[in-house]
Amino acid sequence: MYLTWLDSNSWLIEMGGQRVLLDPWLVGSLVFGNLPWLFKGDHPNPHPIPADIDLILLSQGLPDHTHQPTLDRLDRHIPVVASANAAKTVNSLGYHNVTTLAHGNYFTLANSLKIQALPGSLVGPNLIENGYLLTDLLNNTTLYYEPHGSHTAKLTEIAPVDVVITPLTDLEIPLIGSVIKGMQSAVEAVNWLQPQFILPTAAGGNVVFEGLLLSLLRGKGDVQQFRTLLTQQNLTTRVLEPKPGERFEVELMINC
Repeated sequence: MYLTWLDSNSWLIEMGGQRVLLDPWLVGSLVFGNLPWLFKGDHPNPHPIPADIDLILLSQGLPDHTHQPTLDRLDRHIPVVASANAAKTVNSLGYHNVTTLAHGNYFTLANSLKIQALPGSLVGPNLIENGYLLTDLLNNTTLYYEPHGSHTAKLTEIAPVDVVITPLTDLEIPLIGSVIKGMQSAVEAVNWLQPQFILPTAAGGNVVFEGLLLSLLRGKGDVQQFRTLLTQQNLTTRVLEPKPGERFEVELMINC
């Protein structure tokens, strides 16, 4: 398994001989609701768009996961697996092969990589987006991804999982509540899944943010505090902190 963190929630995942581009925001600004004065993100030194992509995987329809300027730059013939909300955007952009994956359903790529959709984040009053379980069918290694820290108790049904990618710190708006759940939510996921490794996502990386919303957001916790929580609960999961843009191998202990 090889992983490359491309800042924010964007990842290149290499499993089962396949290259999966996950929630890519790689070009242009990140803006919500066409309100740059409220919130805007930019890459001062953007990462190059990875070549030879076998699949685009989208967990949510929000712009930081389904980023239209980035999708405009990608080949429309690349297959896409997406939540129902994200699929609306890629369909409108003219992608030729879009699979909408409902919770519990599977998609298999090239007979070597299986992707299962799981309940993820609540976005709006009634919309639950996707988390994903990726299984390398060649060596039976697994990776779980949920970008807002909303972990369903159904995770106990898929344990153990080798690698988890999820937020490790909290992001809150006073009087409203959590925007991103880290810390205790991630510890709960570790207890359920017993992964060998966990990696943070949703942190900025090499990204610059501006706008009124920044004055309201409150971060809580850090990776070292999360490691302390794992130690206090006698959990042996290792925390990896990838450097943006650097491809690295996750050296798993394979159980035969």
